[in-house]
Amino acid sequence: MVTPGNFVAAILVFVVLLFPAASSAKTPKSFTFANFHPTQFGSVFDVKGDASISKEALQLTPDTLNNAYNLLNKSGRIMFPVRFKLWEESSYSPTSSNISLNNSSTELDIVASFNSTFLINIYRTSNESGGEGFAFIIAPDLEIPSASFGQWLGLTNATLDGNPSNKIVAIELDTLKQDYDPDDNHMGLDIYSVKSKKTVSLSKFGIEISPVKATNYSVWIQYNGTAKLMEVYMADGNSDKPSSPVLSEKINLKDYVKQYSYMGFSASTGVRAQLNCVLKWELTVEDLPEEKDLKWVMIVVGVVAVALALSGIVVAGFVYYNKRRVVNDPNILGALKSLPGMPKEFRFRELKKATNNFDEKLKLGQGGFGVVYKGLLPQNIHVAVKKFSRDNLKGIDDFLAELTIINRLRHKHLVPLVGWCHKKSLLLLVYDYMPNGSLDSHLFGGSEKTLNWECRYKIIAGVASALHYLHDEFDQRVLHRDLKASNIMLDSNFSARLGDFGLARALDNEKTSYAELEGVPGTMGYVAPECFHMGKATTESDVFGFGAVVLEVVCGKHPCTKIGGFQFLVDWVWTLYREGRILEAVDVSLGEDYDAQQAERLLLLGLACMHPIAGERPKTPNIVQIISGSVPPSVVPHFKPAFVWPATSFSVGSSMLNTAATTPMTSSYYGSEKSEWTPRCESRESYVMKVQ
Repeated sequence: MVTPGNFVAAILVFVVLLFPAASSAKTPKSFTFANFHPTQFGSVFDVKGDASISKEALQLTPDTLNNAYNLLNKSGRIMFPVRFKLWEESSYSPTSSNISLNNSSTELDIVASFNSTFLINIYRTSNESGGEGFAFIIAPDLEIPSASFGQWLGLTNATLDGNPSNKIVAIELDTLKQDYDPDDNHMGLDIYSVKSKKTVSLSKFGIEISPVKATNYSVWIQYNGTAKLMEVYMADGNSDKPSSPVLSEKINLKDYVKQYSYMGFSASTGVRAQLNCVLKWELTVEDLPEEKDLKWVMIVVGVVAVALALSGIVVAGFVYYNKRRVVNDPNILGALKSLPGMPKEFRFRELKKATNNFDEKLKLGQGGFGVVYKGLLPQNIHVAVKKFSRDNLKGIDDFLAELTIINRLRHKHLVPLVGWCHKKSLLLLVYDYMPNGSLDSHLFGGSEKTLNWECRYKIIAGVASALHYLHDEFDQRVLHRDLKASNIMLDSNFSARLGDFGLARALDNEKTSYAELEGVPGTMGYVAPECFHMGKATTESDVFGFGAVVLEVVCGKHPCTKIGGFQFLVDWVWTLYREGRILEAVDVSLGEDYDAQQAERLLLLGLACMHPIAGERPKTPNIVQIISGSVPPSVVPHFKPAFVWPATSFSVGSSMLNTAATTPMTSSYYGSEKSEWTPRCESRESYVMKVQ
């Protein structure tokens, strides 16, 4: 049967087949690998030489400390087998005699921008010096040259090195000094050769590529195709991207790489060995359109105009009919698969087997939208499977809302999405499993080991970084709408991972709020007071929830804890602040083992974020600066202001106040220090994916 969806899809397919460029734009292709598995060998990655995929990492050279296994004179490459178009055709072509970094044919060349961010561990064995090196590579094919071990880094060999025909550009991390190297700890920009066109010693940045103590490093390689500028940043794996690059150089990639090239990694060992591991990788490449043919443009314009007119008529005729059929429409699969950067689609039987038929013993958490189970995939891969409980139209809306937001989010403090599944009316999402569970379970779950101060401070900083990304750094402003300790997961390093986007909504950047038509979103104790009056979530209400989490982590108490005659933790802390005793709010289980200056800074930040007047709360950029110590703590009034509605200083605009009462009123919820109203606080759960 013909439906509007089928009709429009057929038109779009016809247009794409007839003239691919007509439906192509310079939009990025993004790929994220939060970890790696042996099953990706050959299916996701092309693995050559002595490389392998094991221990949840890309192993560019053999990864073993077994002395019986030879680690010397090895080389390997692991490439992502997607061919990227990196530049447009022009009449300029460099020769071997005119190669230089600044010989760009023209600043008007169309060259693709890209970002490659990865986490590496390069470890020397037996406390010996490391050798030889590691590289991120742009190559014309997926092959590895023979005899590319030793000084050749898996990039070239004695025959190919320096030959422009090899069309290789790489960023190397070299750990063994050759005659042409500045030292044995440097970064280099390689063009056709391992003799770098530019090198930078990393010692002056406090970075040792292959230290005695195994260390993870994050590397950010950013290429601006408009400015023809290559910038590389490097820092400890637990740090954010530095403000200044380690290496920066003008280079027109069009002059040095093939129009269609591949990206990946290479490494080698020689008379000395090291382990060369990639633990995570995010790659985004600008998608350049294919070549155009003008006569087809005119044809396509005509076809599209007619097709759109017809499709408009058909859609209008079927709109009501389709509203009733959308729940069971198999075309939902097409919609899901068309999402950019879409993660893996799992078969239902895979997830059923992984969770032992959704065994209650494997349940990690439960909320209004679904249940989360621990799962075990082949190759001993642990995951968390969120099974939506609603099989109606609202359930699909919830599922798509979460999926369309999460699949494009890329941040180290967000829970990574692994994949999804849709079977008839059954909807499932698959996430990375966080081995240390939720923050809530560690604070209140009877854990034998108390989270120390350093860990707590790091967790708060991570959540702040994630919230700043959602509000100000992503291409759309995303409201989480349910910030709380049970929605903050802890990975193997006890780093914070914010999750559970079942209530999240993306906003157009010019908008400031999202209206929740079915009532107030979120969890009691974390919900901003204005939300009860306007039924809207805003960035300010997210900040309020973050403030509640800050106090919860520092004090070791729930936001709606009855203490000192108060109904809410924030009122008690505010009173201690007024009386000059704010440090008495710090979790007693820490004893004296905490930084008093940091504790005061966080407590004041928590109070500032929970200010009853939304417009007085700090924004996320300021929050991140306060936590880092780069700006002073927030200025907080000693007496907690009363909540007044409507609040003239509220930043969402007067149009939102029309639904409120025309005369100001105070609220009993957070409005006074000793409210007689007792809220029903939510019970704790052990996993981030729980949605209210």
